[in-house]
Amino acid sequence: MNKRIVGVVLATVILTFFHLAQAQQPTNVPRIGFLFSTSPSPSSARLEAFRQGLRELGYVEGKNIAIEYRYAEGKLDLLPALAADLVRLKVDVIVTGGQGITRAAKEATQTIPIVMTQDRDPVGNGFVASLARPGGNITGLTNLSSELSGKRLELLKETFPKLSRLAVFGTSTIPGNAQTLKELELVAGVFRVKLQYLDILDPKDIETTFRAASKGRADAGLMLVAGPVANPHLKQIADLAVKSRLPVIYDREEHVAAGGGLMSYGVHLPDLDRRAATYVDKILKGRKPADLPVEQPTKFELIINLKAAKQIGLTIPPNVLVRADRVIR
Repeated sequence: MNKRIVGVVLATVILTFFHLAQAQQPTNVPRIGFLFSTSPSPSSARLEAFRQGLRELGYVEGKNIAIEYRYAEGKLDLLPALAADLVRLKVDVIVTGGQGITRAAKEATQTIPIVMTQDRDPVGNGFVASLARPGGNITGLTNLSSELSGKRLELLKETFPKLSRLAVFGTSTIPGNAQTLKELELVAGVFRVKLQYLDILDPKDIETTFRAASKGRADAGLMLVAGPVANPHLKQIADLAVKSRLPVIYDREEHVAAGGGLMSYGVHLPDLDRRAATYVDKILKGRKPADLPVEQPTKFELIINLKAAKQIGLTIPPNVLVRADRVIR
């Protein structure tokens, strides 16, 4: 009798511990790999927009989803190793922003789904077969950067009707740069504006290019996407523009809001990051990237910094000012 009681007690204790151990086991949550070319600070707004998109879909980081962050800190040669690390971790999805980052992820895996938060030419870069039918393991959003360069030149011409010489700052090694310049040349021909292309391959080139713009008697400047080469030096670029008394239009708001630049026109990038979360959600629920069409941006912003205009002695025409989505006074 005593043996039976002891056996029952032991069985009850073992069963209890078994259930407790099961309850304490962490639930398997999906893991997202987010690959950055920059350091954490410049990427914070993008990341928060992506998290917001996830929250809107019911995902809470640390609860029912996990995110693995990898930062190249501006050293592009580190991207392949960082992408390979995410592949080794067997994340469920890799999120990228920019063609260099997407290419590193593409070369690291042909099976793990990749979501682009932005790319100027995903078809031309070989990431997707077409926008409607990507056909591989990559999908996401395009930022129309090449097409918008012409619009920026148009805005400069409206702001400075006498514009005849334009300094174009860019980085020739970035994929898609040649296509962007080609689009810009078409619009420049219409407005009879002569372009002076100035290549920024290294941060030390930034000051040199502004000196070259002054020497070339440029009336204004247009900053193409310069990626990790120029992005960490927004303040320096804005200061040099003021010192040179050169009105410059940029492709993104960071140059104006954080750097103190004159004006920017482009896609509202945080909106693309927020929308990228919908792709992650669909993929985690079983959809294949090959069948998810690449989307184009729907939200654009014109930002004007009147403080910067005053520093270089400029008056923004009312017909341009009234179209601004945001004015910094």
